[in-house]
Amino acid sequence: MKQKLNQLVGENKKIIENYFYMTFLQVLNSFFYLLLYPYLIRVLGSESYGLYIYVTSIITYYIFLINFGFDLPATRLIAINIDNKKQLNSIVSTVFISKNILFFISTLIFLVLLFCLPVMKNNRYLFLASFLSVYSYVLLPVWFFQGIQDLKAVTIIQLVFKILSIPLILTMVKESEDLINYAIIVSLTTFFSSLTVFMIVRLKYNLKIKLISIIEIKKLFNESRPFFYSSLAATIKESSVPIILGSYFGMKEVAIYDLANKIIMVPRTLFMSVNAAIFPKLIANINKKVIRKIIQVEYLVAFIAILLIALFGKYITRLLGGPELIQAYYLSIPLSLTIMSWLVVGAYINFTFIPNNLNYLVTINQLLATAVFFITCIGGLHLIWESIYMMGIAMALAALVEILFCVYAVKRLKLL
Repeated sequence: MKQKLNQLVGENKKIIENYFYMTFLQVLNSFFYLLLYPYLIRVLGSESYGLYIYVTSIITYYIFLINFGFDLPATRLIAINIDNKKQLNSIVSTVFISKNILFFISTLIFLVLLFCLPVMKNNRYLFLASFLSVYSYVLLPVWFFQGIQDLKAVTIIQLVFKILSIPLILTMVKESEDLINYAIIVSLTTFFSSLTVFMIVRLKYNLKIKLISIIEIKKLFNESRPFFYSSLAATIKESSVPIILGSYFGMKEVAIYDLANKIIMVPRTLFMSVNAAIFPKLIANINKKVIRKIIQVEYLVAFIAILLIALFGKYITRLLGGPELIQAYYLSIPLSLTIMSWLVVGAYINFTFIPNNLNYLVTINQLLATAVFFITCIGGLHLIWESIYMMGIAMALAALVEILFCVYAVKRLKLL
């Protein structure tokens, strides 16, 4: 038994290492802000903290535009060209230049809206401080390290910069008026950690950014477009919740939703890297039997995570936010269904749709889920129940639609 286990570990060492560092990277980002949450919610107050979440939800749209669904196609290209230095250089250059083009467009849009929309104009300094982090997503090539299956350096660098930011937050963020200080610290920490990772790609792997033809850039955009559309729907769905809550109810309700989301992000983060970690190896050798087993295990893992949230979520909510934000626990229960959708739908996308060049199914899936979310959310708020819990119900129904569509598509096309 021991020999068999050692053999299994040995054969999948890269997958295990990649999963560990990817998960640790995600856990680091989630747990870091979860660790600081009790301090921040008490010194900033639920209204100010809710405003910060509201602003960063809007900034997410700019980050999304810059990423443009490049990550999965770029990871695949890196994985299949790992020994071709010339191709690696070309891929890195194409992605970097493409993201810079989109950053320039994003900045123009941001500046126009900053002086036109009242909500942005009234909070312009907070928006500007938060927008500082956007260029970090041009510089951060996580997709490159995923492709070469080596995320150790990225993880260590992000950990170091997160730790360095703690004393700055504790000394410069002590009351609600220090909200902009907090936004600046977070943005600069993100920027400098991304810059350091980018320099590793440049120096350690000796990959230079060179001019790329328009044809190559168009090719990357064409390959990434299906992922952009599917991610567009998902981003609108995820980021719209704080914006709707802030506009319809208030910033305290945004803080309540954020805490509920943080509770489900812990198990979601622990498991969501599984599919991405397996992807580079499995893409080269598709095995339907293995894929079916992976999906079955992910259903079970998600169910256990949902059960644990139902049992222990209330205690976690009280510990982090106190009695004032106890509604976050009840909101986290319907939201926990998104853990299952992230895991199971992620497996279907990575291991059945993408390898069979059925990227359009990803787009259809997300469009359906987004439509269900908005119909349930807006219709429910106006006609059924004017409550923040309606947002959780809408997210849960959208997650269920994602899973059902994947099951239907796989059976109809006989992909497994």
